[in-house]
Order: sequence, then structure tokens, then C-alpha cells
Amino acid sequence: MSITVLAFDFGTKSIGCAVGQSITGTAQALPAFKAQDGIPDWLKIEKCLKDWQPNIVVVGLPLNMDGSEQDLTHLARKFANRLNGRFGVKVELQDERLTTKQARDEIFQRGGYRALKKEKVDSISACLILESWFENGACGE
Repeated sequence: MSITVLAFDFGTKSIGCAVGQSITGTAQALPAFKAQDGIPDWLKIEKCLKDWQPNIVVVGLPLNMDGSEQDLTHLARKFANRLNGRFGVKVELQDERLTTKQARDEIFQRGGYRALKKEKVDSISACLILESWFENGACGE
């Protein structure tokens, strides 16, 4: 059985978003959400959740390269907890080390320097987070 999964790449100014299906294990970038000090427009997040009706939501967990946590790690956990608390969706965290760099590299290869818009990078990062989650077999398939 295929499940629909939404992924978020949390940031204090922009939150990338992607959607994917477990049957294909691939993700598609969605428009990023603007945030102010890590606080998104919750009505837009709610609309996204209603539109896609995910079985699960994955939030990227920003860790240092040595696996230790940083300030942004705690904010991402808080965002994940709020998604669960506000909307009752099941939320899982996924290590997101290097996804922003990979996203920038991928976008640059496709469109050069001009293509490197912050929102696009964040949503491609969300795709990479979700595809990594699928690859790790987290969806139980």
C-alpha cells in the first residue's frame, strides 16, 4: 500500500516543502513557506496538509557533522511537535546533514548561479530529506 508523505526542511526564514509517495520513493518540490523567526503562516501549512492529506510528515533534523545538536535542531524539533499538536499528524524526524549543499549543487548544475533562489534550495532540500527517509525504509514498506 502506498502512503503519501510531506517533508519539511525547517529554517527560520524559509521552510522548504516536498511531497512523495512510498510506492515510487521519490519526492516533488512544493513551494516553500516563508517564516519569521521560524514561525510559518500556520494557515498555509494547514492548507498544504489538507490538500495533500499525508499519512505522515517528515521534518528534517539539522545536526552538526559530528551528530551533535545545534540551536536550529531544537527549533526544528519544536516545529515538528507543533505540527503534531496542531494538526494531529504523525511526524518523524530525518537527519538532514548535507541536504542544503546537495540541493545547491543540483540546482546549480541545472540552471547556474541565477537558479539558486533560497526558496527553491529549501524545497529541493525537503525532497532530499524525503527521499533519504524513503531509502532508509522508514515507511515500513
